[in-house]
Amino acid sequence: MNLKRQLLLVSLLTLVLPWAGYKFIRETESALRTGQQQMLASTARYIGDSLASYPEEFPHGPRGDETVGDQMYGHPLNGRPEIDGYFDDWSIERSSLRTLRGTDGPVHFAVGVVDEAAYLYAEIRDDNVVFARPGSRVPDSGPTFFDAVSLVNTSPLYLNETIVFSAEAPGTVIAVVRNDYGIKPDPSIIAAWRDVPGGYQIEARIPASRLGTHLGIIVYNTISELQSPARSTTFSSRKPAAFVTVSPDLSRVTDGLAQPGMRLTVVDTSGWRIAASGNLSKVAAEDTSIRSIWLRVLYNALVETGDAAELAEPDPSGREQRDYVSQALSGEESAGWFRSAEGGRAVVAVAQPIVVAGEPIGAFVLQQGTDAILSLRNQGLVRLMNVTLIATLLVAATLLGYATWLSRRIRRLSVAAEDALDSDKLRSSLPSALSGDEVGDLSRSFSHVLRQLADYNDYLRTLASKLSHELRTPLAIVTSSLENLEHEPLNEASADYAARARSGADRLRRILTAMSEASRVEELMAHAEPESFDLCAVLNSTVVAYRDVYPLRTFEFDSDLESAAMQGSPELIIQMLDKLVDNAVGFSGENDTIVIGLEKKRVTFLLSVTNPGSPLPERMRHQMFDSMVSMRQSEDGKHLGLGLYVSKLIAEGHGGKIDAENTDGGVTFRVSLPVTPD
Repeated sequence: MNLKRQLLLVSLLTLVLPWAGYKFIRETESALRTGQQQMLASTARYIGDSLASYPEEFPHGPRGDETVGDQMYGHPLNGRPEIDGYFDDWSIERSSLRTLRGTDGPVHFAVGVVDEAAYLYAEIRDDNVVFARPGSRVPDSGPTFFDAVSLVNTSPLYLNETIVFSAEAPGTVIAVVRNDYGIKPDPSIIAAWRDVPGGYQIEARIPASRLGTHLGIIVYNTISELQSPARSTTFSSRKPAAFVTVSPDLSRVTDGLAQPGMRLTVVDTSGWRIAASGNLSKVAAEDTSIRSIWLRVLYNALVETGDAAELAEPDPSGREQRDYVSQALSGEESAGWFRSAEGGRAVVAVAQPIVVAGEPIGAFVLQQGTDAILSLRNQGLVRLMNVTLIATLLVAATLLGYATWLSRRIRRLSVAAEDALDSDKLRSSLPSALSGDEVGDLSRSFSHVLRQLADYNDYLRTLASKLSHELRTPLAIVTSSLENLEHEPLNEASADYAARARSGADRLRRILTAMSEASRVEELMAHAEPESFDLCAVLNSTVVAYRDVYPLRTFEFDSDLESAAMQGSPELIIQMLDKLVDNAVGFSGENDTIVIGLEKKRVTFLLSVTNPGSPLPERMRHQMFDSMVSMRQSEDGKHLGLGLYVSKLIAEGHGGKIDAENTDGGVTFRVSLPVTPD
């Protein structure tokens, strides 16, 4: 991983600061909400104790009774519905309708209460509606001979009657009351029958004084209107259960206790609402300070989750069954917290049991919106996200810029060090050497190493000429002494030793000559007068000579050029080629073909010598052109390795360069020489 990425990752540590700020804001919100919840719990406890003084307003029924949940609930209505058979003017939602399984489909119904009157609405699925015949009457008991809806109205031990709604045709319906005293129409009850596709709808208004404590409903579905044994009538019913309505007395009490932004609800032991007052303050669904979509997503991920705020709304059925309400009905104080998915609304709710004589007779629910807490939290989180974004971008940009600057310095130092090693004369001056930081220290250390390496390299370059110069005088003395000794009378053994010494001296002279060859080439390159010559013609004649010198090898000259004019020394070019060909012959076998090529590429001539043989070791490719480096052995087991070094001096003296590479089944040496401009 490069330096830029490392520092970029380090910049991410700045996110620790917003995380700490977020934790602080979240804990602050939790503390504020807990304080609000405790305040509401104290208020609910006080109001619950006050409501316990109205035990007669709570319908009594054990929570384990099998009828719990089947009670008929009278929804409080905001206005009087028009009796026309339609539900659209009822101030409750359609989800408030309860369902009864009918013969041809479900039966939906609801009961509402407003202004001392009760309202009944029912939707009946019936594929074959059978109306009553003119003059027909409701039987004294049992099913009717036509489709009808009956409201069973009872007060155990006192009242037992049935209000029957049937019609001869769609429109206004006169209800018939059937009780122990007989059957008679009741003009105080107004009803309407409305035909709809697939069935019919009934809407009725009944004086509240006519209703008992328990209500039930029966729907009769007559299959045939013929009064014969073939007549068949089915019915669906909900047996009478307690009729639960809002208590006016409890409503007056809760209305007087309701504060702005609070909602008070009283439920009986089954969870049915018997009083409700107040409204929660509305909070904007979207916080206008968070306009960006991705910021909104981040915001929703940061805030503490809760139950959906919609769950805090009164249940449309009239019966509260949330966990915290059920817990209060069991006699324990409880609380709940609700938050909308968009983060725009939050509600704290507490539930307090209402206890009389040690037994819960209901529960009191107090809810309040957390507007102030939400506002403070939203502002804090928005500022935190904005500041975090700006700070992170600034830190990341600063670290990225610093990393770029630092990596460039290191890269320049690395490139300069590589260039210094690749050049003939090692340079000890490197970038950033004057800097006082660690990069400057590194640059100065590299410069010191390069100076020492340059001194050692110069020593190696001049070692051959120095040895050649220093050894020539002793060698001359030894040689002259051996020559004089040859003129002296010697026995056979002494003469043999003298001959061996003379042979060794000659070999040593040849070595000294080879060691001084590089120095002579450098002097020739420095003093030679460049001349114009045809490189192509020089190579042609030289290749012909090689065929005579090396009869056991095959030489080919490969070039499409007719002429190749250049400036330089043809003698030195031939000497360089001699070294390369000698090297090619040494690494090839008998009858192998050595190819000498010449081609022109833009402003350079490319001279190549290719021979079959073993490939070059990868580690030697950059060292073989150095002084006294060899990969082959001579007859005496030693080889100085000055040939390729001399070739390099000649190539570079002509403004070119030399290199080598492995090819298929051999090695190719390439020399690039500049083309003489016209």
